[in-house]
Amino acid sequence: MSALLAATAPTDLTEPTALDALRRAFDEREPEVLSFVDEPGRWERLAAEAAALVERWPDPAQRPPLFGLPVGVKDIFRVDGFATRAGSAVPAEELAGPQSAAVTRLLDAGAVVIGKTVTTEFAYFAPGPTRNPAAPGRTPGGSSSGSAAAVAAGLAPVALGSQTIGSICRPAGYCSIVGFKPSYERVPREGVVPLSPSLDHVGWLAADVAIAARVAVVLCDDWRAAVVISQRPVLGVPEGPYLERASAEGLANFRAACARLAAAGFELRPVPAMPDFAEIDRLHRLLVAADAWEVHQPWFPRYGERYHAKTRELLERGRDADPAEVATACAGRGKLRGELESLMDAHGIDLWISPAAPGPPPLGLEATGDPVMNLPWTYAGVPALALPAGRDAEGLPHGVQLTARIGQDEELLAWGAVLEKAVAA
Repeated sequence: MSALLAATAPTDLTEPTALDALRRAFDEREPEVLSFVDEPGRWERLAAEAAALVERWPDPAQRPPLFGLPVGVKDIFRVDGFATRAGSAVPAEELAGPQSAAVTRLLDAGAVVIGKTVTTEFAYFAPGPTRNPAAPGRTPGGSSSGSAAAVAAGLAPVALGSQTIGSICRPAGYCSIVGFKPSYERVPREGVVPLSPSLDHVGWLAADVAIAARVAVVLCDDWRAAVVISQRPVLGVPEGPYLERASAEGLANFRAACARLAAAGFELRPVPAMPDFAEIDRLHRLLVAADAWEVHQPWFPRYGERYHAKTRELLERGRDADPAEVATACAGRGKLRGELESLMDAHGIDLWISPAAPGPPPLGLEATGDPVMNLPWTYAGVPALALPAGRDAEGLPHGVQLTARIGQDEELLAWGAVLEKAVAA
């Protein structure tokens, strides 16, 4: 497969040539990328919806904030008029329900759903067919595979995703785009097929920080429109067993990105952090498994033979989990958050910076890569922003992720806009 990185997709489908341009991009790139669930009549539907937007809001001065913005939607979000399959062979009617609250917010703000994007099975590890436009022959990451690839290929300027371990920030790093995971429950999860309600976060992938921020204003509860930030945030590097989980090439690229930021005038402070990372990792994965077992009780007894082996293994681990350990895992979320914020206080840190993935996207499509670099920030429920951080000597993409205190989503995106160009090679 040839490289399929493309110009950013149109950001207003009501513009005269936008829909034709998007259709040409689909015709050229989607047969190789396979980022969207197939939809007969897609273009007729989109033409009608774009026309309806103009009819509803003829006065440009009265138009809502996302007027005409085309959005991909990961196929775990319920959307009226679309089947929801969650990348699985479970009958769609079993997964049906009211439209996702996040999708409703987007539509009310004038966005247009391009279509459903491919997800791994039930947003876990069993991959779909999607390929990485930024690194031919390699995984786009998961579970928000289609959303990341669609943005990277120029088929959508933004696409909804979810993160339970590393399903937004890792694909963003692999596909050389922006990924944003808000604070836990900052965006409502109603209408989304869950994996682990204790850990699931609604988020999105975008072509740049500016588009990610436009969407945040609409999707995040109680958004603060005006925040005051320093133009030179102090960045903490979490040294220790967590950072040691990065590969040699991943760590080298991360250090190079940090050096670029230092050269641009940003202060980076190494801080020993998460000495018990192996236990954090274990407890997070235990909680995912235990939650998933509870979630799948309506379906697994009847359709278990249709589940991928990786998903079955997860559910069986959850079935056998010790309730006392699960309670410890639940409590560990707040414990880790408190420890990270105490370190930020003690060392005068505004943001943590770390790799978005252990290394470049792995070769092949049989797996979606390791989410270990994203795991502690998801476990703590803090907001995370992945930014492209250049390419290595083989031309493979890497990313960094920035994480802030819980509830500081506004500050994180504002700082992300400051750091976006400086961190890129």
